[in-house]
Amino acid sequence: MWGMIATWRMALEGISAGAELLENGKNAGDAIETAIRAVEDFPFYKSVGYGGLPNEEMQVELDSAYMDGDTLDIGAVAAIKDYANPISIARRLSYEKVNNVLVAAGAEKFAHKEGFERKNMLTDRARIYYNRRIQENRDQEIKPYSGHDTVGMVCLDQMGKMTAATSTSGLFMKRAGRVGDSPISGSGFYVDSQVGGASATGLGEDLMKGCISYEIVRLIEEGLHPQEACERAVNRLDEKLKKRRGKAGDLSVIAMDAQGRWGVATNISGFSFAVVTEKEKPQVYLTKQQEGHCVHEIASQAWLDEYMRSRTAPLE
Repeated sequence: MWGMIATWRMALEGISAGAELLENGKNAGDAIETAIRAVEDFPFYKSVGYGGLPNEEMQVELDSAYMDGDTLDIGAVAAIKDYANPISIARRLSYEKVNNVLVAAGAEKFAHKEGFERKNMLTDRARIYYNRRIQENRDQEIKPYSGHDTVGMVCLDQMGKMTAATSTSGLFMKRAGRVGDSPISGSGFYVDSQVGGASATGLGEDLMKGCISYEIVRLIEEGLHPQEACERAVNRLDEKLKKRRGKAGDLSVIAMDAQGRWGVATNISGFSFAVVTEKEKPQVYLTKQQEGHCVHEIASQAWLDEYMRSRTAPLE
């Protein structure tokens, strides 16, 4: 059995490419890196990689992480600038015995030493979004963009190896150096090939308060189906945050276990995810909460068409 699940519609082409590798017996590390790179390289996705929206100083700072479920090796970069495909840098770091998580200038020095591609990640399109936001907020404090569309994935190959990975440009208009949950083990991602894996997207500052990806894997290890584990983790953290702090930010998670079963949960409306397995072609689903449980529906062609139209529409 093999499979891959990912946050958001933007991952569809990536998991489709990854599925070709998995179907041909390739390993979960190569498949997930290929899939994440496809999202990073597409300039119209404004929350990941090239074309990602900048911080308040108009600099694109990227976060990414990779985890090997066989060895539990982890590599991550945070607040890295001017390098394409941070997922590849993160995976390379996972091979190191120490110094597995590097940030900012340190991450950039490592990437340069290892020969990774330097690239100006700020596109003209992202610059237009930035200037619009400055104009809109001229007379008030600049606040971060409300979308936090991290791409997170979990992958299972035919040999039973599992991996997890994330990549994001973080909050639009974030403070320089801000790091969310995405490159933080246990929060933005976690995987154990003997159990399963999970990844999260939403407001990183709140997702970190529950170490939610590790919690989902822990619940799966206790015997819960990934769907039940995702729902329980999201509902508990959402309830705790509201009780302690009065509100909870966006919390959305995806998971897959070692048998290829998957689950998804969210506390928002309009969350989308993409999944492919040995038995299911690459598919986009929309999920919503109903009485404490999440219901998944296959996205219509009209929804898919509008998604791409809105993201590729010309800007002035």
